[in-house]
Amino acid sequence: MEYITIIVLVLSFITLMGLGVPVAWSLGFSSLLTLMITVATVPSMTTIAQRMGAGLNSFSLLAIPFFILAGEIMNKGGIANRLINLAKAITGRLPGGLLYVNVIAAMLFGAIAGSAVAAASALGGILGKRMDEEGYPKELGVAVNVTSSTTGLIIPPSNILIVYSLASGGVSIGALFVAGYIPGLFVGLLLMLTAAFFIRKHKLPQGETTSFSEFGSVFLKAAPSLTLLVIVIGGIVVGIFTATEASAIAVLYTLGLSFIYGELKVKDLPAILLKSSSTTAVVALLIATSMSMSWVMSSEDIPQSISQILLSLSDNKYIILIIINLTLLFVGVFMDMTPAVLIFTPIFLPVVSELGIDPVHFGIIMVLNLCIGLCTPPVGSVLFIGVGVAKTSIAKVVKPLLPFFIAMIIGLIVITLFPEMTLWLPSLFGL
Repeated sequence: MEYITIIVLVLSFITLMGLGVPVAWSLGFSSLLTLMITVATVPSMTTIAQRMGAGLNSFSLLAIPFFILAGEIMNKGGIANRLINLAKAITGRLPGGLLYVNVIAAMLFGAIAGSAVAAASALGGILGKRMDEEGYPKELGVAVNVTSSTTGLIIPPSNILIVYSLASGGVSIGALFVAGYIPGLFVGLLLMLTAAFFIRKHKLPQGETTSFSEFGSVFLKAAPSLTLLVIVIGGIVVGIFTATEASAIAVLYTLGLSFIYGELKVKDLPAILLKSSSTTAVVALLIATSMSMSWVMSSEDIPQSISQILLSLSDNKYIILIIINLTLLFVGVFMDMTPAVLIFTPIFLPVVSELGIDPVHFGIIMVLNLCIGLCTPPVGSVLFIGVGVAKTSIAKVVKPLLPFFIAMIIGLIVITLFPEMTLWLPSLFGL
């Protein structure tokens, strides 16, 4: 029976997606159809509704709407501009400096807001015009913006790491946050090295000279924004507050800072709250339907069956990790990150745990892997945002995007093979 349920679950989900049904609804309906094989219609509908509600009944999930709101406030409150100016000051007179600025600013932005979509939108809108004026190939700028924006999902605070903590059954959010620093910075470095190749190829112009006094001025203006990172992550690591409490503090801090900068008015708040609520609603529905599918899979022993299949193939953890990474790379092309993490964590985590792989390390591997899917059609939300802001087409962006894909995959391989890169900082802080 369990193989029939797997077939029904997979085929119904693929069919609904193929018909253009939104991901969240496809997850919910395919879960319902699968449960109806063994349970009557009305009880099946009631159970799915209950599991959707139960899936959202988690205190830690409150951090997601707060971090989303903090990101929107950052976008409107002038914080993003100050981070970009700091990144410009760091790059100095490097040729093609605006590409480096994009990567550095994306990492800084992600380290405060934790949103790839917000980073791609803000940085693309601000830097895109400047790149056009200085003769940068538009599609190259989009490729750098799209891929570098995903580093914010690895560098904390990160909403998707909170989702992984929920799906894994309670892996420490603090440990996941701290573990993301070195992998996130490493991927950013690889993207910068890839950008350097294109800078030399296209002979891009040099950046502006920044004197020591000018750098000091820019840094002081950006310092209050960077202080948020110290407050949020430092407070979690030290144990002053939880990740959920930290997210609320992030909202209050960014709100106060934006008013002090004078770039946010009271009249702007309704639009910010509305956009944040809309984004939160989409994420919440994805989480609810994904949790219902996870429950159906668990009740039908699907994760156990897949675990047995994987472990029967090999007892070499690297072989298993290669299979899992290839599977997630494929899944990431067609499925958004949130449902992918919620559905595949219960399937793969028991397998890697049995092979002695740390769940914190696996969480970073999974998130980094799925970040690549955000940059690929047909579901790549960050790709669509980047292309839309630049007013170009996906077809034109694909060619310059490929080398950056390769850089991200190299980063994934290195981080997979060397767990110390992920686990050293958490162990240093006793997490």
